[in-house]
Amino acid sequence: MSVILEVINAEKYYGNKGNISAALNDLSFTVSEGEFVGIMGASGSGKTTLLNCISTIDTLSAGRVLIRDKNIAELKGKELDRFRAECLGFIFQDFNLLDTMTARENIALALSVRGEDSAKIDDKIEDIAKLLGIIDVLDKFPYEMSGGQKQRVAAARAVVTDPELVLADEPTGALDSRSSKALMESLGKLNSERNSTILMVTHDTFSASYAGRILFIKDGQIFTEIVKEKNESRKDFFRRIVDVTTVLGGELDEIV
Repeated sequence: MSVILEVINAEKYYGNKGNISAALNDLSFTVSEGEFVGIMGASGSGKTTLLNCISTIDTLSAGRVLIRDKNIAELKGKELDRFRAECLGFIFQDFNLLDTMTARENIALALSVRGEDSAKIDDKIEDIAKLLGIIDVLDKFPYEMSGGQKQRVAAARAVVTDPELVLADEPTGALDSRSSKALMESLGKLNSERNSTILMVTHDTFSASYAGRILFIKDGQIFTEIVKEKNESRKDFFRRIVDVTTVLGGELDEIV
């Protein structure tokens, strides 16, 4: 598999000369095409800072982030805007849907921004909506949907353009347990059936168990990683995740 994302000796510092703290400390890893990778760690461990630097929301103090061998720190202006639109898909904790647009229109917006042929837009929306189980809400406005439905619409918007990398920031953080399960099953389908490459930051062991590999971050560094084995059940993988979070001082707040 080809490498989609490469983080090389990433460092991020905050503060001034008298009080400097390291959010990321010489952190390196890669994500290959078609992987579903989870990032876990305690509050303040650096996981959100890392996602922000990969997503171009923030910049590193030192080190590099390469996406398809392109150094994202070198992108400016319109080139950066085009890169975000074409190469990255975003799933936020708070949905970020436009309230005045239907689900269909919210998803279509991502394609329109890229200049997609209008004749193909409806077909692409229908295909992704079927996969994510949101056909019945396509013509509803966000206020007419449940939280889980809104997040699946947000997921559809993120992947309908076939981005190189989908970045998910605590995607189940605002959902109840049933909606969380539905969303994670949807993300699993995107990964297995569309070969979407997903990097997800989460504090939730249940959500993390849907990934194929988990990176655990502590004090801005990779503490350890675990990989789901070929025939390993999600329950068994979940238990291994719990074992590591226990070592890190995490709390078991979900059950399978």
